[in-house]
Amino acid sequence: MAVWRKLWCRNLMAASLLVCILLHTMDVHARPANMSASKDKLPASKDENEILPPDHLNGVKMEMDGHLNKDFHQEVFLGKEMEEFDEDSEPRRNRKKLIDIFTKVDFNKDRSVSAKEMQRWIMEKTEEHFQEAMKENKNSFRAVDPDGDGHVTWDEYRVKFLASKGFNEKEIAEKIKNNEDLKLDEETQEVLESLKDRWFQADNPPADQLLNEQEFLSFLHPEHSRGMLKYMVKEIVRDLDQDGDKKLTLSEFISLPVGTVENQQAQDIDDDWVRERKKEFEEVIDSDRDGIVTMEELEEYMDPMNEHNALNEAKQMIAVADENQNHNLELDEILKYSEYFTGSKLMDYARNVHEEF
Repeated sequence: MAVWRKLWCRNLMAASLLVCILLHTMDVHARPANMSASKDKLPASKDENEILPPDHLNGVKMEMDGHLNKDFHQEVFLGKEMEEFDEDSEPRRNRKKLIDIFTKVDFNKDRSVSAKEMQRWIMEKTEEHFQEAMKENKNSFRAVDPDGDGHVTWDEYRVKFLASKGFNEKEIAEKIKNNEDLKLDEETQEVLESLKDRWFQADNPPADQLLNEQEFLSFLHPEHSRGMLKYMVKEIVRDLDQDGDKKLTLSEFISLPVGTVENQQAQDIDDDWVRERKKEFEEVIDSDRDGIVTMEELEEYMDPMNEHNALNEAKQMIAVADENQNHNLELDEILKYSEYFTGSKLMDYARNVHEEF
């Protein structure tokens, strides 16, 4: 098991116990055993986010920890407007935003969205996430390239990373320069070793042990690089593959720990989580329907710029709200199922639709 996944599992047990306690006192809608869900409650510091590869990648169907990205549909439908729906809960204003999005998705202006139109929109929104990642990467790269020479050494990155974790930057830099023992705790040392492995994977041939801005983007966002996408898939398969055949069966895919069940509500949440993974495995990831997911199938599934996947995703999204079964989406259907597309439930969704449209 990869180091990051070891750390994840260790933290998972504590998180699971906490969830079970909370279940007794409140309604729970959070996804079980998905550490990426904690990003809404315990955001990392800005400095740490700038230089540490994120667990959650916008517009990618699976998290770095092997869990399904529960926000994927909203990310590829809203793009960079996703935060506006989170922040603005005013139904009428959200309704107007959603109507505006519908008119943009409806490329031929026939007041109906086809699978091809939705596919085109998904690709545009995914590209938006790519552009945003590149913009953030530029700032991150400047933060770890103190001499501005356009290349970052592992030691330069290591200094900035440890400084973001609370270590004295000057002291760390001096110790590294003199090859002194940094006296790191076991967890930090393990994370550094895993990061170092990923760092050298991002170093494109000819390997010079330096990362330029594009290579640093691959380090932070492996979805931007075919080579790093393969590396990410290899890491996920390694952690889920129980018999070492470098393939995944359904039982292996749904065997991630989902917490300690102490009451029926927790059991229902865990059952839903397993059901979702089973459905995704059988209907989407296992493209040849042979009951086995190969690394190649998982890589295609993970590739955010795969047009075939985008079309399948478009058809799935349409099917969710296609009440009249015409294989297209009309405005009233999108408004009625607004929570699926935007995360925002619009009350009185049909009111004033025709006037506003």
